[in-house]
Amino acid sequence: MRGTVLKSTGSWYEVLTEDEQIIQCRIKGKLRLEGVRETNPVAVGDYVTYELEDVNGVISEILPRKNHLLRQAVKKSGHSHILAANIDQALLIVTLKQPRTSLGFIDRFLISAEAFRIPQLIVFNKSDLLSQEALTEQSELQKMYNSLGVHSICLSAINEEMDELLELLENKITLMAGHSGVGKSTILNKLAPEFQQTTQEISNFSQKGTHTTTFAEMFRLNKSSFLIDTPGVKEWGLVDMEQQEISDYFIEMRELRLSCKFGSKCLHLQEPGCAIQKGILEGKISEARYHSYKSMVLGEDNRK
Repeated sequence: MRGTVLKSTGSWYEVLTEDEQIIQCRIKGKLRLEGVRETNPVAVGDYVTYELEDVNGVISEILPRKNHLLRQAVKKSGHSHILAANIDQALLIVTLKQPRTSLGFIDRFLISAEAFRIPQLIVFNKSDLLSQEALTEQSELQKMYNSLGVHSICLSAINEEMDELLELLENKITLMAGHSGVGKSTILNKLAPEFQQTTQEISNFSQKGTHTTTFAEMFRLNKSSFLIDTPGVKEWGLVDMEQQEISDYFIEMRELRLSCKFGSKCLHLQEPGCAIQKGILEGKISEARYHSYKSMVLGEDNRK
């Protein structure tokens, strides 16, 4: 029998069956394969086969994935953590205040998705908290990301309806990610009031959110639209990316880099005849995006 993993708690998995039932499943022992350096061998969004065992099920096989989105595991060195599999697009919720999302974090998320050619969306939330200066900054960021083909919108989740966002999610399986406190649960509550996820206030002391989502979970917004809510993350570490390949995942660098004097060996740092450096001078690549790129290539701590 086949099904789709809706929720992962690490030990048990909620699986949506082909006849629209939800059953609790555990993993068959052999799925914990030697050599697999992932903290979660079964991820939300996985298509699986399972066998019934009384009222529960046992997942016996993970079917081939069309893609997945992963990041560096925080608590287990050298391992990765899969946020979700078989997704149609990746949605990042960001805020410029309470808490502030850094450009480095945004760009690490975007290129992690781009590495699997997963389309990306950005929602700038909490616009109601911004000063005029901050609203101008947000508008400039929107223009920059929209010019790269990354669709972005701004809103205030507590004050506005979600019609525009719901339209972007229609007929797709979407992964939603972001720092704790950026309003993921509030947005989900507006999109699907029947689920009512717990929300919490931002700490006045730290200006950071606290985790209200503990495990990744897929929610059905309507018959053909699904949203995967993920726990808030403080940082986004890249996984299995060589220095030379990172520029391929920066959309604005992808074609330009082919003209570099040293070809694929060019890291676009200080090499002579670098087309990326020329592109920055000509305004084809923003200095902010290049700063993100450089920090990734040099392995600087720009994950937050």
